[in-house]
Amino acid sequence: MQNEGSSSTSRVAATDQQPAAAPLSRYESQKRRDWNTFGQYLKNQTPPVPMSQCNFNHVLEFLRYLDQFGKTKVHAHGCIFFGQPDPPAPCTCPLRQAWGSLDALIGRLRAAYEEHGGSPETNPFASGAIRVYLREVKECQAKARGIPYTKKKKKRNQIKGPHDQPSKSYKQLAS
Repeated sequence: MQNEGSSSTSRVAATDQQPAAAPLSRYESQKRRDWNTFGQYLKNQTPPVPMSQCNFNHVLEFLRYLDQFGKTKVHAHGCIFFGQPDPPAPCTCPLRQAWGSLDALIGRLRAAYEEHGGSPETNPFASGAIRVYLREVKECQAKARGIPYTKKKKKRNQIKGPHDQPSKSYKQLAS
């Protein structure tokens, strides 16, 4: 009888084990990496800044710090290529973080802050100052590249009249 009991105990122990955790999505991995990087940035400040005392100024400093690792050429006002989308030659203008990358980073950090127990009301990543900074970066980069950012208008469902015909595709025109 002891054999029966021990075998049923081993079966129970085997079924009690938790399955391996599912791998994180790309977004979740990025969010975790970004959160850890920001936390390390705060720890490296003199004096170190606890997350509970972090405010929008720390976030702005972090975004400016990240610029040194950017890969997007942003032409200065005095550059001969300022306002040209495809400059014909290299220049000495600095590389910066692209606006879209910063915007996505702030979105991930904003979510991570609240997932780590932060209140939406005190979220430094949701501050109006951060939104203003991102808007200024977006406009500055658009002017430097000569490409205006325009809001996309929502498409409305239009009723097609009898004279409206769908446009022909490239393949249809070629044949």
